[in-house]
Amino acid sequence: MLSIDVVTIFPRMIAAPLAEGIVGRAVSRGLARVGVHDLRDYSENRHRTVDDAPFGGGPGMVMKPEPFFRAVEALLEGGPGRDDAVALLSPRGDRFTQKTALRYASLRRLVLLCGRYEGVDERVGRTLATEEISIGDYVLTGGEVAALAVIEATIRLLPGALGDETSAACDSFCEGLLDHPQYTRPAVFRGIAVPRILLSGDHARVRRWRRMEALRSTCMRRPDLLSRADLDEGDRALLSEIERGSLEARPALESMREAEPGMPKACEEVQDHEPHGKS
Repeated sequence: MLSIDVVTIFPRMIAAPLAEGIVGRAVSRGLARVGVHDLRDYSENRHRTVDDAPFGGGPGMVMKPEPFFRAVEALLEGGPGRDDAVALLSPRGDRFTQKTALRYASLRRLVLLCGRYEGVDERVGRTLATEEISIGDYVLTGGEVAALAVIEATIRLLPGALGDETSAACDSFCEGLLDHPQYTRPAVFRGIAVPRILLSGDHARVRRWRRMEALRSTCMRRPDLLSRADLDEGDRALLSEIERGSLEARPALESMREAEPGMPKACEEVQDHEPHGKS
């Protein structure tokens, strides 16, 4: 069972969302345990202080190292083991990806440290945390929202967390590609019809269409992913078919190729989704 501990000065921001949805069900089934800990409980003075002015001057306050060290040492007696990780949520951290979530899902224990104010004393990230992670290139007020994103992305990968065990394997980013388009009833909505192939009952053709649309969507929206994706000969054949379509994506992809020289040539010319006919 994966145990996750979150250290924060706003525990209620974490506790309430964890009671709902996939995370809540996984915890209730005993697939995971999530503990939320108030950093102020590990302060060294009666005022429960966790921040102080930065050395060298400057605006704002910096989170002190002592409460973080006390919290982690109390949670992980003897320090993190081989199957443990202590991650500081930080804009300077490595990008959190699906690959990171898969690694976290295989751990025994994960401790997430949430920063606030102008940042966290450098000694926390350098000597206490085993890693620093960021969920994107933007600024949040604190690490709590990022921690929730990490928890959900990780727990949903645990066996039994999802109703359909194949769902996680089909998600965007799992194979380095975006997911294919999804449709449900009604077959025609406001004059827009579901692609006919999805109604054909031909499972082989449907699988092929979905793979092509995943490749097409990745080419159009995240061509940077394609240069790192594990593509087989079948994928490259589909990319060749896509290449013979319209030139709508050429400007964006030409710019991307300059930055990503390894991008497959088949992405130079990409067509949009096939038109959905009206019934």
